Amino acid sequence: MTAAVYHPRPVLLLVAHGSRDPRHAATVHALAERVRSLRPELRVETAFLDFNAPSVPGLVDRLAAGARERGAPRAVVAAPLLLTRAFHAKKDLPAVLREASARHPLLHILQAPVLGPAPLLLRALERRLAEAGVAAADRTSTGVVLASAGSSDPAAGEVVAGVAREWRRAGWLTVRPAFASASLPRTEDAVRELRAAGARRVAVAPYVLAPGRLPDRIAEGALAGGADVLAPVLGPAPEVARLLLARYEEAAAHLAAAPFWRAPVPAPRSA
Repeated sequence: MTAAVYHPRPVLLLVAHGSRDPRHAATVHALAERVRSLRPELRVETAFLDFNAPSVPGLVDRLAAGARERGAPRAVVAAPLLLTRAFHAKKDLPAVLREASARHPLLHILQAPVLGPAPLLLRALERRLAEAGVAAADRTSTGVVLASAGSSDPAAGEVVAGVAREWRRAGWLTVRPAFASASLPRTEDAVRELRAAGARRVAVAPYVLAPGRLPDRIAEGALAGGADVLAPVLGPAPEVARLLLARYEEAAAHLAAAPFWRAPVPAPRSA
């Protein structure tokens, strides 16, 4: 049997949820540009599960057309722009990729692990707080609300709570999780709790990648609760781009070990 001839590197396909808010897609594209700047030899594409174009199936169709023109298989690493492993990572995206792989036997697609939790995300959160005016000297007197979009998956909420516990070890007065939907507490309640517990300064750090309805709810909660500082979303932070490339390399190595896959399979869990 003749071995398949692959392009030297798999395509990196960044998959975002999508939003009616135009800031969401703009932020995703800015993150893709940051990744390209770090690895200019790598082909980086973006696609969305909902609301925005191109859709994941549409982008996969385009990649498959290129493979057919060359008459050679093409490997793709689909990297979800997700911070926790909830519904979209467990069910939604795998189903879309399975269907795409079934239609395009020349494409070999592997879904990379979600981004979080990871030390690089903590560094990105600290970058955003610093940009919002929180100095290193303020740590011991600042309570931080780690505000996530929220998920109906209890495991995702536990992950966010674990990130808050880990981040507190960096010297903050305290770090508490909050959620814009599905779980409690809400951002405004967490801000008030920290103030009542004696925090002289309260900062809200959105644990989200791009603007949209739920991040706006986090911002509203920060205002309603009387937070002193609201950091920007993570967006195209350099640390996020580096983490995406690390997830890509993990998945690419896994894919190279089994070059005849016809459907996405789970990559190894990341620490």
